[in-house]
Formats: sequence, structure tokens, C-alpha cells
Amino acid sequence: MAFALFSFSVVFLLIASGGLLLFYREAMLQRISDVINPQRKKKTLLDTIQETGLTIGGVVERFDSVIPKSKAEVSITLQRLNRAGFRKESAVKLFYGSKVLIPLLLCTLALATGFAKVNPLFVYGAALGLGFLGPDFWLGRQIKKRQDKIRRGLPDVLDLLIICIEAGLSLDQSTARAAQELAKAQPEMCDELTIVVLEQRAGRPRGEAWKHLAERTDLDCVRSLVSMLIQSEQLGTSIGKTLRTHSDTLRVQRVQAVEEAAAKLTIKLLFPLVLFIFPALFVVVLGPAAIQIMTTLNIGQ
Repeated sequence: MAFALFSFSVVFLLIASGGLLLFYREAMLQRISDVINPQRKKKTLLDTIQETGLTIGGVVERFDSVIPKSKAEVSITLQRLNRAGFRKESAVKLFYGSKVLIPLLLCTLALATGFAKVNPLFVYGAALGLGFLGPDFWLGRQIKKRQDKIRRGLPDVLDLLIICIEAGLSLDQSTARAAQELAKAQPEMCDELTIVVLEQRAGRPRGEAWKHLAERTDLDCVRSLVSMLIQSEQLGTSIGKTLRTHSDTLRVQRVQAVEEAAAKLTIKLLFPLVLFIFPALFVVVLGPAAIQIMTTLNIGQ
């Protein structure tokens, strides 16, 4: 009985294996032919779109030449884009292209929804104005967000620089190591430090590279750090003590900023209390009494 079951299992496995081989024969032959004679894959629609440049960014970039602009204006815009972290060559074209495309989209949206029939002159004027100024406000907001992240991450970066310097590394090596170690925790500040390291490797003096860091970030704390580093290098004082002092100062300033915001909170709460909470309290407390008085006066009449 056992021999019969074993024979039946062996025969069943052989038949099943043969069936699978016959079923997947064409797929296996296709794989083997692809390995022996590799051919170029067929282009998909996405590949064709990417090759022809018909992406969203490519469409927006084509509207760049519509706006007249001077070299000084482009230079200022490029500086603002660098402060926001957009350093690609196409960033300027995308920015100016969006200042043309967004107003057109807003006008089209107003026309499609029928909202422009209320007051066409006002609606189209508001759409054009908001669409043209919208990218500027958005870029300013991005710059502020990035500056806040750099300001918050600067003490941690300084602590790691102090550890590396006290371990025996030079300032340049410590900067490269800090940019490498804190790339995930503080990506914005490490990005700026990486640029400093690359500029120094390209042959730019250390002081000039750090000054460019202060210009890119446009932060007072970074400017004071750069001036302290330059003075420490010129006077020959300890860089580790200088960085430690600046790190402690930044943390004290952060605590003072929190205390200042907490002190301003009571004054800021005054306006919502007067405008929203007190009227609701008056209605709840004096409302029943007022209703009772009005009812009593009506009964008396």
C-alpha cells in the first residue's frame, strides 16, 4: 500500500512538472532569447514624454521668456531661490514661467466656474494680480521656513563641530564630518556646510567660503558665527572655545525667545476674549434675565 502511494505521488509530480513546463514554455523561451539577444525595450508613453520635454516643468519653463526682466532682477531672484534651497538651473525659468501660467489658470478657472460673470473686471484683475504675486509670496514663505530650520539646527551642528575639533580634526575636516553625520537630522544646515566644503576644495579661501554661507542663509546668528570664526582664525584663539561660546549663546537666545513669546501671550489673548468670549458669556448669563424681564413687561401691559 505504501509503495502504491509513493508511486502515485512520483507520477503525479512528474505530470504536474511536465504540465508547468509546457504552460510556461513560451515565457521561458522569451526570457532565454532576451538574455542571449538583448534588444532595446519598447519606449513607453512616459519615456516618450520625458524625451520630448513635455513634462509640467518643461511646459512652465517655456513661459519664461514672456516676462521682461533685467539682469539685476534675475540676480535677486536667483539669490532668493538659493536661500530657499532651489539651486537647479531650471529654477529661475520655472519661477518666471509660473508667474505667467498661474494667472492664466486662475482666469480660466474663473471663466469655467462662471464666477467672472459677477464682476468681470474685478475678478480677472484679482486673478491676474494674485497669480502674478503668488509665486513671490510662496518663495518668501519657503525662505522663512528654511531659515527657521537652519536657526534651530545650528546649535546641534556647532556641538558636533566642537566634538570633532576637540578630537583633533581641523575646522575643514570637522565641517565635512558634521555635514556627513547630520545629513538626515539637519538636512538644510548640512546642505549649506557641504557647499562650504566644496568651495574650499575648489580653492576658495576659508573666510570667503564662510562669508558666502552667511550671504546664502541671511541669518544674524550665522553672520555672527562667521565673524567669530574669521576673528578666531586671524587672532589665533581657540576655535573650539569660540564655537562653544556661540552655541551656548544661541541656546540662551532660544530660551529668551520662548519666554518673550509666553509673556506676549496674555496681551494677545485680550482681543479674542473681548471680541468673541465675553459677548458669548453675556448672552448666556444675561440672556435668560433679559427674556424674563421682557416677558414680565409684556404681561404688565
